[in-house]
Order: sequence, then structure tokens, then C-alpha cells
Amino acid sequence: MEKNNISHIELGKHMDIFTKLPEVGQGLVLWKPHGAMLRYLLEKFSQEAHILNGYQWVYTPHIGKSNLWETSGHLDYYKDSMYNPIEIDGEEYYLKPMSCPFHVLIYKDGIKSYRDLPIRYAEYASVYRYELSGVLHGLTRVRGFTQDDAHIIAAPEQIEEEIFRALNFSLYILKKFNFTKYKAYIATRNSAKSIGSPADWEKAESQLKQAVIKAGLEYEIDEGGGAFYGPKIDLKLTDNSGREWQCSTIQFDFNLPERFQMFYIGQDGQKHTPMMVHRALFGSIERFTAMLLEHFNGEFPFWLSPVQARILTVSNEQKKFAESVYNRLKKEGYRIEFDTSDEPLGAKIRNAEISKIPVTIIIGTKEQQASSVTVRTRQDKKQQFLTLDALFRMLEQEQSIGKAEYIHTDL
Repeated sequence: MEKNNISHIELGKHMDIFTKLPEVGQGLVLWKPHGAMLRYLLEKFSQEAHILNGYQWVYTPHIGKSNLWETSGHLDYYKDSMYNPIEIDGEEYYLKPMSCPFHVLIYKDGIKSYRDLPIRYAEYASVYRYELSGVLHGLTRVRGFTQDDAHIIAAPEQIEEEIFRALNFSLYILKKFNFTKYKAYIATRNSAKSIGSPADWEKAESQLKQAVIKAGLEYEIDEGGGAFYGPKIDLKLTDNSGREWQCSTIQFDFNLPERFQMFYIGQDGQKHTPMMVHRALFGSIERFTAMLLEHFNGEFPFWLSPVQARILTVSNEQKKFAESVYNRLKKEGYRIEFDTSDEPLGAKIRNAEISKIPVTIIIGTKEQQASSVTVRTRQDKKQQFLTLDALFRMLEQEQSIGKAEYIHTDL
């Protein structure tokens, strides 16, 4: 099978990333240890990047009372994608399909001044949406998933810059994971299922187009593909079967601030209605993981690999020295395995290759006597004889590639 034809479902099974079982329910994912580590690394990087770039982290519940979803408009415009209500103490609650109403209420818990804006709230939000069983697929289309969900609340004069900043952040994320091929779409108003006047939608769509043009991206129009509360920019990646999937999304919203009567105190001492941007950069952890699996063919960069290195010995005579190397690497925070099997060295190396381990550390008599190691990398399969200090310098350099950064506004 050609490398580029392997699906994330096959790769996920081979690499022990995730499983989906009928006992749990359709469209619900179980993350196995390697997958959970991959997800942890994605979330850790993203959270650090968000905080560096002016986002405040929040946490919100998995359920909310029905009146919350009535006010937001979800029960009027999105109910078909929501699960049936749960009755608790005589009141109806819904599993959340989105986090926006919760972030709005956090904003409203205290009076805000123009000096406080823009405010950027972010969280990893576990959401639940009813999808028809016929469209469920691996990690790309599921019923329970986690978004890197954020909402930007800004004064009208700030909104254009905030949209561009969010788009710039999205492009940074894609570049960090070596995605260079993606398509931008402007999703416009669906007149049968939308809130707000056509004039407001046209103005918002124009601002989104300006941000995309400023970023130097070509785009296509997705007629009627906007959210019920506003138009959006979607960045879509293509899987190995040629199908496009929306990942990063930036969604304009001039409606929820009015429906929830949000305000800030302006320089004139009067109440003013802010504007709001919904955005998710991975889109969802599940779908982004699927795209990563296929993009890298499971061969993740060193910093993102659930297992970064595996130590192999030629014989049991090197076991004690190998254990000391293993313990030192573990102490430094590297994700290391130690192959203690009695298989020949060639078989151990082959097993590491099949497991897609980025770095193999080989220890024989020569290495033990010199307090050194032989390193074999997955990328070039060349072997290097290194001192332990040189090994740590090499690994530290590879690890630093995954460090989150502050992003300048200009591309």
C-alpha cells in the first residue's frame, strides 16, 4: 500500500492511538495511552501558545439549562444537531454543542470597560452533536469531540484587527505542524437559517474577506455555509482519499452580544454593545489528529511523538549501563522505552521502525566501555556514535522545535 493512501483509521489501529467500540456508542472515541499522550502534547502546545498570545483560559460545564440555549438561539436554529434534553429537578438541561453561551456569561459576570477589551477566552471544550450514523467516520466525523474553542469579545473598531490576528494564529498552527496545503473558504449567509439582517451579514463577510486578502490567501465562497449567527472563514485540509475537512474556523458574530445584552462602558461613560468572534484553530482535537496521522503517515516529529526514543542493547551485559541512560533520559522528561527482549539486535531495530520510533539508542560493548551510545534516527537511518552529552544536545534541539511562540500581528 502506498504511503499516501493509508487512512488515519488504519494508522490509528497500527499505532494504538484510538478505538471505537459498539458497547460505548456510535461516534464516541476511546483514546488509548499512545493517543492520549499525543492529545496531551497537542493540548499542551496549544494552551501555551494561547496564553502567550493574550488568551485567558476558562473551564465550563458539559451541560446547561434549556433557557441558556433558547437565549443563544441554538434551540431555534441548531436543535436538530443537539441531543434530547435531560430532566434534572424538574428543569431541562442540554449537552452542550458549543461553548459560546458559557463564555458570554463569564464575560457578563462583572462590568467591563473599553479598557478591558479585547477579551479572549479559550478552553478545551468537550461538546456533543448528533450526527447521522451514515456520515460518522473515524476521528473526522464523531458525536463527542473536543474543540480548542475560543471567543474574542471586542469593540467594533477592534474587530477587524482581531479577525486578522485569529487568522494569523491559525496559519501559525498549521505551519507548526508542517501543513502547507490548505484551502480558505468564506462561508456566507443561509437565509433560511440565520440571525441578523442581510446588511449586517454583508458587512461582516466583507471584513472576513479583507482579513483573508491581507493574509495573502486565495479563497472560495461557500454559499450559505455560514453559522446561524454569522459568516466565517474556514481553512480546510485534505485527507489521503482527497476529501476536504474543515479544521481552523473563524466565525463572526454580531448577534449573540445583542441576544445576551452584553455591553461595555465606553470612553463616553455609556453602554455599548461589543462584537464577538468564535474561533477554533485545530477545529477539533479528533479531526486534527486524523489529519496529523495521515499527513505524517504516523511518523510524528520528535517533539510530538508519544514515544520519542527506544533503547536497545546488544546483550544483557549492557543492561546496567542502558538502565542508567534510560533513567537519565526519563529524569529529563523524555518519553523513552527500553526494549529488554532477548531478540537479536536487528529484530529490535526493525520493531522500532515498525513502531515509528523517531530515535533508536543502541548500546553494545563498545558504547558501554566509552560511556557513549550509537544513535539511529528514523529520518535518515544513519548511525552516529555520540557521547551522552552530545546525545542530550541533539535531543534538546529536536525537542525545542515544539516550543510555543508569541506571534507577531504581521505575517
